[in-house]
Amino acid sequence: MTNIPDRMNAFVLMRHGGMDALEYKTDWPTPQISPNEVLIKVAACGLNNTDVNTRSGWYSKAVDQATTGDAYSDVSKEDPAWGGSPVVFPRIQGADVCGHVVAVGADADSTLIGKRVITDNWLRDWNDPENKNSTGYYGSECDGGFAEYTKVDARNVHPIDSTMTDAELATFSCSYSTAEGMLSRANVGASDRILITGASGGVGSALIQLAKRRGAYVIAMASASKHDNVARLSPDAIIGRNPDDLEQALQDATGSKTVSVVADIVGGDYFGTLIDSLDRGGRYTCSGAIAGPIVTLDLRTLYLRDLTFTGSTVIATHIFPDLVGYIERSEIKPILAAEFPLADLQKAQQMFIDKKHTGNIVVKP
Repeated sequence: MTNIPDRMNAFVLMRHGGMDALEYKTDWPTPQISPNEVLIKVAACGLNNTDVNTRSGWYSKAVDQATTGDAYSDVSKEDPAWGGSPVVFPRIQGADVCGHVVAVGADADSTLIGKRVITDNWLRDWNDPENKNSTGYYGSECDGGFAEYTKVDARNVHPIDSTMTDAELATFSCSYSTAEGMLSRANVGASDRILITGASGGVGSALIQLAKRRGAYVIAMASASKHDNVARLSPDAIIGRNPDDLEQALQDATGSKTVSVVADIVGGDYFGTLIDSLDRGGRYTCSGAIAGPIVTLDLRTLYLRDLTFTGSTVIATHIFPDLVGYIERSEIKPILAAEFPLADLQKAQQMFIDKKHTGNIVVKP
């Protein structure tokens, strides 16, 4: 395709730090693709916690605080990326891309040109794609979508047939694949009662829909001010964010004091209370710790009650194609909280950090 400019607008992360570590560039080089890659003209790109955590260096084991979005005084240079490795600067972040393929490499599928696509964000060794040890993340180990153009391996894009807007489609990639990965790891099914923390956020709202899709009985935890918005996702019950007496709150809302699964993206001091809500043989699955990563666990609770704990980050290869199918069959819906121009990424990220919204936030070049 012709008329691809040599330079583009992009928001570039220059170092770990506060919001000033992000710099808006109006003359950044447009990506040059290799034989297996495609070039995407970005229509919209969603925000997620990885953007904030990587910018601030929160993934570093030197940090033991909650996610704040501000700079931390002590960030190790050795492990500030999600996978425990250094981050190479400058870096264009942004993983949740919706856009159109405008060019393909010599070895990529030429029929992708002109297709509207969304991105599967796990960078894999395609000779051993299920190997979790050889994965990277789009917008972390390589440049992502906070720009007018981005590139990625052709096997990481999925054409999508949907009447949804570009901004709506940009809400799915990270949040919904994270949520589906958690539910898959915990083997959630129709016989389960699942308690979801942070239910008003991007992953939380995805968890509600995807757990309902599996037939589970869903209990959402959210601040009272967000209950009306969460109710639109049709959970079976809604309780407060961190009730003083969780057993009683569950009893009042559902008729039972316990659940079979906890899906947690919050962590922090409430962790022990969540674990105590599990049935014998229950499962705890986690893909976040925004309220704090350091928790206390009584190992007697773990083994005497036959509990199973699963962490979930790198998803199985079938998860994203499955998700595309759910979207195309209208089995799940986007929860678009706000749209910003790309030039206002810092404002968008501050709104994301403030957590007063329900669903996902998107920027558009």
